[in-house]
Amino acid sequence: MECASPFIEDEYISLSHGSGGLASSKLIESVFYAAFDNHILNQQADSAILAFEALEGSQQLAFTTDTYVVNPLFFPGGDIGQLAVCGTLNDLAMVGAKPLFLSAGFILEEGLAMRTLQQIVDSMALTARAHGVQIVTGDTKVVEKGAADQIYINTTGIGIKQVSHSISPKAIRCGDKVILTGDLGRHGMAVMCQREGLEFESQIQSDVACLYPAIATLLEQQIAIHCMRDLTRGGLGSVLNELSQSSAHSIKVNESEIPIHSEVRAATELLGLDPLYVANEGCCLIVVPEHEATHTLSLLKEVEVSAQARCIGTVLQTSSRPQVILHSIYGAERILPHLSGIQLPRIC
Repeated sequence: MECASPFIEDEYISLSHGSGGLASSKLIESVFYAAFDNHILNQQADSAILAFEALEGSQQLAFTTDTYVVNPLFFPGGDIGQLAVCGTLNDLAMVGAKPLFLSAGFILEEGLAMRTLQQIVDSMALTARAHGVQIVTGDTKVVEKGAADQIYINTTGIGIKQVSHSISPKAIRCGDKVILTGDLGRHGMAVMCQREGLEFESQIQSDVACLYPAIATLLEQQIAIHCMRDLTRGGLGSVLNELSQSSAHSIKVNESEIPIHSEVRAATELLGLDPLYVANEGCCLIVVPEHEATHTLSLLKEVEVSAQARCIGTVLQTSSRPQVILHSIYGAERILPHLSGIQLPRIC
């Protein structure tokens, strides 16, 4: 994507760009306003004024925030800018909310190349527009060289819930089916392979993507979704354990139904990692009543981001000591524990 507006004569971020003076104004106007251009942002007020004419009766707003520190900034299949938009849009989607607005906060290290910043900002703008979302307010701070690692981004999102019922672990019931929308581990391993210089026969691409198109399809068909969770830090294993503990239900999953690309499996074996705990940025778990599972799968498979959807497990009875049980490809069963320690630092 071409830069929306080439930045004046400066090639690198300096402390003066965070001083609030002329350099700050030029940075904001030439990079951020030019890329994120919309009538709300262009008011240049201290706060964005948002209108919600679409709200009806019992409709609710959803509000979430997340911070992104991924290293490296650019990785196969994505970059920190795309990740900062998709990650927050996905958090809204997981509660059944249609994303509408984002804020964007930047911490920039002195010496960051202006071209790098422009690429990241343009990626954010392109991703947001592709999903009908406006970036309407933001902030920029510059810190001394060495006080940060190039760039950190915070995005906060607002959306409108499309269903009146609560989508949460508390709604999970015995007999519910657990659906996985995509293959595991690609984001975490794409970042790690890029960071460590590992090469395979085919390059692992991050799965970073916005999940709302898939979720919107289910909501439009009034699927009775009980719970959703995107599989970011800690991956599938951690999310299953969180849902089991929060719902007080044990969950059984079938390893044979969990899709993992051969390159991802090879990379995790080489690094001594378990792909069930590796982060993803474009797939989620969806828990639905048993009678809705087949219809849910057929709908998901019609959407590109969830075309690999599979039913991987079942919710069991309530328990005072709920646990996740993995039925292995060899027919044995074992407990899938909580992740202990840190598997992959700075992957989102």
